[in-house]
Amino acid sequence: MADETSIKVSAATRDRLALLAAENNTTIRNLVEALAESRPTQSEFEERAAQARAELASILGTVPSPEAETKARGLLERLGASQDSAAA
Repeated sequence: MADETSIKVSAATRDRLALLAAENNTTIRNLVEALAESRPTQSEFEERAAQARAELASILGTVPSPEAETKARGLLERLGASQDSAAA
């Protein structure tokens, strides 16, 4: 048997997880595992950013300025927000 552990959440959270799991025809365990696997950690985000900078440098011969990165990040956040509101 694989290593397992328990997590403590409020009864309301447990009930919500149970409802979400039922609506997705899965278990709370699978729901929580899928969530944990689908969300990158901060270090994974940073690694992806470094890979993107390296790719841009190899294609463009330069990396974006911090200002350009900030603009791009803002654009991506706005796009993500518009996707979230469209899904709701």
